[in-house]
Amino acid sequence: MLQHITIPRGPIALAADLHLPEDHDGSTPLRAVVLSTPGSSVKEQIGANYASRLAARGIAALVFDPAHQGQSGGEPRDLEDPYRRGEDISYAIDTLGTTPGIDPERIGVLGICAGGGYAVHTARTDHRIKAVGTVVPGNMGTSFRGFQPDGPVAALEAMATARAEENRTGELARLNWLPDTLEDAADADIDTTQAVTYYRTERGGNEHSTNRRLARGDSLLLGYDAFHLVDQLMTQPLQVVLAGRIGNTGSYEAGMKLWKLAPHPVDLMVIDDAGHYEMYDVPEYVDAAVDRLASFYAENL
Repeated sequence: MLQHITIPRGPIALAADLHLPEDHDGSTPLRAVVLSTPGSSVKEQIGANYASRLAARGIAALVFDPAHQGQSGGEPRDLEDPYRRGEDISYAIDTLGTTPGIDPERIGVLGICAGGGYAVHTARTDHRIKAVGTVVPGNMGTSFRGFQPDGPVAALEAMATARAEENRTGELARLNWLPDTLEDAADADIDTTQAVTYYRTERGGNEHSTNRRLARGDSLLLGYDAFHLVDQLMTQPLQVVLAGRIGNTGSYEAGMKLWKLAPHPVDLMVIDDAGHYEMYDVPEYVDAAVDRLASFYAENL
């Protein structure tokens, strides 16, 4: 059962889908999970794959488009601001916690890829979140700093110059998250090819996912650390699900670091043979992850 809802977020609104168990009649308040999705994705993609399966296992699941992206409000468009991404989760909890049929004392989060880092970062300081689940979690700060061929400081200098030019011309630059076509990715590594196969083909593509990010947001990502103070502030139980084929996304390394940092790790699952992007929609891998996550939430929410 799917309900389209709106999440108030100050002067703008977030577009969201609430997935509910088919047999839910509202008589018994449900435990619920807010999903934090990968960078560049929208609610109909990876988030829906996990949310619908959680609902089928008796857990309400709310997935939304981040501010400035998808069908949510916010200008400028395509902004990937890690701090706002975290705030989005808290606004989602504001709405979910006052939704009839949801138990406000039994709300968790599930973060996937970049959304895993955002979920963890938010859970440190929003203790309405009672349990934290992650699937192939990424730390966008670590990833973006590692992408810079001349190092992050040189990149920040170049970004400062570029932003000054944008202010002069009034034209905001946008960058590709991924190659737009498989032909453009012909010589790419397996992870990039699998990402393009998911995001940029009929398999997982969506008209509201633009494959673009606002260039001026990259400086925020370069200074971000999703796991800062996790060892001191994140009191919630933690579930980590990782892909067993270690590629170049950094999610395996990030997940292991998170596991070691977290004060209350509960369960670590490594799905053999799965690649990072295969955890997005390959049924055998997603079902295995959701079975484990559903048990985790049942025990900790």
